[in-house]
Amino acid sequence: MLFAVTRISEAGVGLMSKPSVAVVGCGKVGSALALLLKERGYPVVAVASRSPGPAQKLARSLDCSAYDRPWEATLKADLVFITTPDREIAPVSELIARQGGFRSGQVVAHTSGAHASSELHGVQEAGALAVSIHPLQSFADVAGARENLPGSYFALEGDEAAIPVARQVVDDLQGHAFIIKAEDKPLYHAAACIASNYLVSLMHLATSVYGRFGLSRREAFEALYPLVRGTINNIRRVGPVEALTGPVARGDVPTIAGHLPALDQVGNRESRLYRLLGLYTIQVAREKGSIDAGQARQLEEVFMASANGEDVSKSKEVSS
Repeated sequence: MLFAVTRISEAGVGLMSKPSVAVVGCGKVGSALALLLKERGYPVVAVASRSPGPAQKLARSLDCSAYDRPWEATLKADLVFITTPDREIAPVSELIARQGGFRSGQVVAHTSGAHASSELHGVQEAGALAVSIHPLQSFADVAGARENLPGSYFALEGDEAAIPVARQVVDDLQGHAFIIKAEDKPLYHAAACIASNYLVSLMHLATSVYGRFGLSRREAFEALYPLVRGTINNIRRVGPVEALTGPVARGDVPTIAGHLPALDQVGNRESRLYRLLGLYTIQVAREKGSIDAGQARQLEEVFMASANGEDVSKSKEVSS
């Protein structure tokens, strides 16, 4: 059955019946996705993994078949998710294609944020449709992924005929879909890394600094987390510009000047990062209108003057 072009109602509600699903890659993303799709009424008929243990464990939870040859799993489904690590998407797709594991009428999706659907080598040549469906969400573990996926946003990119199918999947996961161009995916993913991964790095840095005056990492986290939570709540309520507070937002040069030598004692890398973030924050404060051009120049001067007199804005590397 040519699932990909199954008729969609005039109201755009979605596919008339849910397609059979196979998942290749039984890590956090693949496992969470398979379990959620089954809960939403999708027949998950097969899972595959290079390591038999994870596939068999997931298959028991789904009451489906597990395979170590991915092409045997993909042949059983109308909708295939390849949820391997990014670097393995192309070689796994090529392997499946060589073994005849794709067929006309299938929709084949990967879940990478950085790569376009063109990474699915051999899919279109087999008459199937290729699409990328990236959940804009972090996955620390399977339980957290199952909890966080509903309500998340998903970036869709790929064959035009596959987009309605991808939208229906997102709708059934209680998510929100938007379309992105293939050439925009690297920049899209970089911004996602800033919002998620580097937030983790900033918390690691802040808790490490608190350790300098005797707090354990757990104590430092417990002390800082209410501040972070309050900041996130403010961002959600009024947006990132209006949520800005602190010495840069006030144009408080003396306070910033006091921070810098203290951070210089922590380390060159930490001090440089603080300065670079401060320089960016000046732009946010100017957009907010909380400082004028003169205050901005004063702040720039203090941030750009490092401990050894080097201009941090022209630094070639942020390392010690």
